[in-house]
Amino acid sequence: MSTTPGSYRYIVRSPDVRGGHARVEGTRIGVHDVVGLLQNGETVDSIAATCFPALTKAQVYECLAYYEDHKGEIDLLIAQQMSDGPP
Repeated sequence: MSTTPGSYRYIVRSPDVRGGHARVEGTRIGVHDVVGLLQNGETVDSIAATCFPALTKAQVYECLAYYEDHKGEIDLLIAQQMSDGPP
């Protein structure tokens, strides 16, 4: 497991997990999954309590911090995920 540049406490990249994209350490939950939910109206509280109960609020906030530093990367992944969804 490798950490991401910028010293994020909870965000890692592993080439063999989620295509090497940034994710929350110890999970398969991608940063883009969390940010996509926030962009679609979920809150930090609802993500931690309902959507991904395995995540803490600190992990959700760190996904936001990562997003702020890597908007282009995450926006592209969200757009790809949305286009791969149901018709």
